[in-house]
Formats: sequence, C-alpha cells, structure tokens
Amino acid sequence: MNNETLSLKNAVELALYWEQKAPNKNYMTQPLGNGEVKTYTWKQSIDEARRVASYLKSLGLPEGSHIALLSKNCANWIVADLAIWMAGHVSVPLYPTLNADTVSYILEHSEAKLLFLGKLDDWDAMSSGVPSKLPVITFELCPENAPERALLWSEVVRDNKPLLELAQIEESALATIVYTSGSTGKPKGVMLSFESMKIAAEGVAKALAVSDKDRMLSYLPLSHVFERFIVEMGSLQSGFELFFADKLDTFVADLNRARPTLFMSIPRIWTKFQSGIFAKMPKAKLDRMLRVPLLSRLVKKKILRTLGLEHVRYAGSGSAPLSAETIGWYRNLGLELLEGYGMSENFAYSHMSQPGRSRLGYVGESMPDVDCKLGDSGEILIKGP
Repeated sequence: MNNETLSLKNAVELALYWEQKAPNKNYMTQPLGNGEVKTYTWKQSIDEARRVASYLKSLGLPEGSHIALLSKNCANWIVADLAIWMAGHVSVPLYPTLNADTVSYILEHSEAKLLFLGKLDDWDAMSSGVPSKLPVITFELCPENAPERALLWSEVVRDNKPLLELAQIEESALATIVYTSGSTGKPKGVMLSFESMKIAAEGVAKALAVSDKDRMLSYLPLSHVFERFIVEMGSLQSGFELFFADKLDTFVADLNRARPTLFMSIPRIWTKFQSGIFAKMPKAKLDRMLRVPLLSRLVKKKILRTLGLEHVRYAGSGSAPLSAETIGWYRNLGLELLEGYGMSENFAYSHMSQPGRSRLGYVGESMPDVDCKLGDSGEILIKGP
C-alpha cells in the first residue's frame, strides 16, 4: 500500500503522481493480435492522455459533456478515460457485446457528444446504432469497417500538444455514468462520482496490501464496475502493471505473459479452469495424489503453473455465488480465493471475504466505511461512502 497516494483525490491526480514518480516503469502491455505486444510506460500513457484531452478541449464542448467509450479492454480504453476527465468531461462506457438498439438507446439517453470506438468482436451487429452525425475517434485496434468520418487515435495523438492546464476536478463531481445490463427493462445510468471511485480503490488496496509490485490481467469488461474498480482504479491507486488479454484462444498464453499476482474472475471461469484440470486427470485420481504429502506439493504447483496462476497472492470471484466446494478446492491448491459482492450503484465497493479470516459459503465482511443492515422487510440495506 502506497501511503503517498492516500492524499490524492481522484483518478487524474493518481495518474499524474505515477507520471512523476515512475515515468519509465511499464504500466500497460497490449497484445496487437499478431503475436506482438506493445508496452506503455506511465510517461507514455499520460502523455497520450494529455494529447487526446487537448483535442477534446479544442472541440469547445460544454464542461461536463458526456463522451462514450465502446470497446473491449485495451490500453487506449484506459488512456481515453483519463483524457475525458482531464478535459473536464464525463465518460460513458458501453458493453462491447450490445446490440444496435441498445447502443442507440444509451448514446441517445446519455446525450453523448463523441464516441471512442475500439476493439470489438461484432461491430456489424451494433454499427447501425451509432448516429451518423456523432463524431467518432477510433482506437488502434478498431474494426476495419469503422465509420469513414472517424478520426484515428494516432492522428489525434500526433497532431495535438499535451494539455498542461487540466480541468479542476471536485471530489463530488460526476466522473462516469455506467449503464446496467438492462435485464429488468431499459438499461439504467448509474452516476458515480470521483470520490466514490477513489474510496473504493483505497479500500481494496488496504485490504489486499496491493503495491506497485503487483500485476494483473485485464479481460473482464472495463465497462462493468467490477473491472473498472479493481483493474483501472486499482492500478491508478497502487501503480501496478496491467496486461490485456487478446482473445479467448490466447487466454492461457496471455495469463502466462502477465504472471498475475492478483487475479479476479467470475464463477464460470473458475469452474471452467477446474473442469479443464479434471479433463486431464480424473478427480478421483487427483484427490488420491493430493493426499500424499510430498507428491501433493508438486501436483499443486504444477496445476497452478498450468493455469498461469502460480504467482497469484490473492484471487477473487464475483457477480454470482461460487460454491463452497469449489472455493475449498482452490484453497487446497494454495490459492486464497476470496469472494466479493457489490452493485453498480456503489461501484462494487460493498462486501468482501478477508484474507486469512473468510468462511466458505459467506460473501464476507463489509468494506471500510460501508454500513449494512436488514430492513423491516428483510431486505439487505447497504450504504457506502
């Protein structure tokens, strides 16, 4: 935990801190889809953010305008988010798997003034949802058939000088609008402040003793609060290194490149990992081997190494319950698998099982400054900072 970052008030101040503190340290590693990767130091990342912010300022948009992000996770996503804030605006991320109707609804409902368009698997299915008059900036990994009117990210970075006078950010100011999945109707825009995001990042950094020596692989959607909280804000708070996944087929290779020390996932991935191990070695046989002391240590190390998780200090699971049996299986391998619970409305900062004192079958304790009680009707009531 870096005590120097505790006094900083928002994501932009955190980014500027690392720009000065560790300019030449690698911040992000981005697969390019051809077997090659591109690395970004803190200095390069913040320089690009300043240049994109300079362009956004040149547009003369009213302060606090809403700017949309439609892309799978990539380095440009993080940099664009920072640029939006540096220019004094509000970011509106969209899930990269939406259909055209939902894309259209969110862009219209949020009154988005510009769209950053990036890495997508099925742009054709959503392209008609983007208004023809909406300005577009395309990331380096954008679809080949992106709108002809779009500005290239590389052109924006090349043609604009770094913005030096950044927007003044109030802690209570609106930072982002995160739209829910819409499973119970139209997607709803959850409004989150800079303060909410900063407090969440501080809380998990303290709970897991996160530092700039840690590493994470980013692959769950950054448009969701869980990844945004742990990965984007976590890296800005603690200065750790980020690696991005390329695609499903390269996931194991991406994991082994990142050698993460922190790894967050969802129940489906944890059970899929486990099934993959059982497919190579029947569970009954594996259980027998794990009961032999010397052999057990070797087998456990090999399993974690095969999964690319041998360096993981803490692992986490969220979005749905993970069975106590599955959690226990991973812990028996030596992987401390924790669970967390949160909502879009509180930036996923709510409850988490704590290292060394968690109980199987329980989602954990309330995080610092989070109050929890039962309402008169038995409803769980949560109040976060």
